[in-house]
Amino acid sequence: MTSPSRVASRVERQPAVRALARVGLAAIGILHILIGVIALAVAFGAGGSADQSGALQALVAVPGGLFVLWAVIVGLVFLAVWQILQAITAHKPGQKVTEVVKCIVYAALAGIAVSIAAGGRNDASSSEKSMSAQLLAMPGGVFLLAGIGIAIVVAGIVFAVNGLTHRFERDLRLPPNRWATITTTLGRVGYVSKGVALVIVGGLVVFGALTSDPEKAGGLDGSLKALTEVPFGVVLLILIALGLVAYGAFWCVRAYASRLAEP
Repeated sequence: MTSPSRVASRVERQPAVRALARVGLAAIGILHILIGVIALAVAFGAGGSADQSGALQALVAVPGGLFVLWAVIVGLVFLAVWQILQAITAHKPGQKVTEVVKCIVYAALAGIAVSIAAGGRNDASSSEKSMSAQLLAMPGGVFLLAGIGIAIVVAGIVFAVNGLTHRFERDLRLPPNRWATITTTLGRVGYVSKGVALVIVGGLVVFGALTSDPEKAGGLDGSLKALTEVPFGVVLLILIALGLVAYGAFWCVRAYASRLAEP
């Protein structure tokens, strides 16, 4: 009887599956580039939501954007499937858990994208504030919300450390050519920038928990906009925005240049 890991390995090797997984990698890149561009617009006084839902809604608003959005949806769905295959063929329990978490994240993004493509509206910042308010109203909710904020801060620190130490490069399978240098440079800048953004988000969530103010826990969009209200915050926001664009470009170049992990 054929084991699930062998079946998954054979599916992973299919050229069509790998091609669709690359589309998914590029989709993640496009989302981060759009978030970075929106964050730049916010820094210069324009509106917009600098988060995943805002990026998807901005995509629909441009000519031909709906077609691109459906391509992003297809990419995200197949990237989620790819992570399931990676989880099945992974040997270490920790790696299996990581791949499953990635699958859940990509599937959730695909769900949001489908809703927006169908004409719905999704305000992630308001939803996060509402969830924070509900948690604060629960017994012990302050500690739970603070714990979520601390977890986000830790994730941000991990991102930044991965960028500073180049640790993320261990997972890349790049041929020794010019694309390797371009990809790793974009990744280093992008990982550090996303790490800083997550630390700010998590810090504001913790602050919102300690002050019992759910308005402070507004997710990525609210956190980036909060920077415009502090000294030198706009400069930091611009640097983070450029870093998010670099992080998105890293994913796009990786989708083209890297060899997908072999089972």
